[in-house]
Amino acid sequence: MHIWKLNARTRLSVEMALTKDRGAAALIQDQDQAAARLGMCGAEIDAARAGRSFDLRGSRALELALGARGNERFELRRAFQAGLGDEACLEIEHLADAHACDSGDKYRS
Repeated sequence: MHIWKLNARTRLSVEMALTKDRGAAALIQDQDQAAARLGMCGAEIDAARAGRSFDLRGSRALELALGARGNERFELRRAFQAGLGDEACLEIEHLADAHACDSGDKYRS
């Protein structure tokens, strides 16, 4: 089985899902610009902010990131089953931890 690594589109999708509740206009604008540079369409951006993806591995990455906030291990097993490697899962968990603990965020309202 091919071990999938976290790519820029999925990383941005994870960050969008983790920061959706901040509502800071500057953050949303920066994310939208980054998404456009990566070739993401409006539906993909909306889905990412809602914690969803149009592909299986992206969906599992988002589930893992959002589940990591609640210490859910079910999502980790599903991520492995979808082909996400240890490195990708660890990076996703680090992103989730960083966004959960980020108190000095320049985008906070």
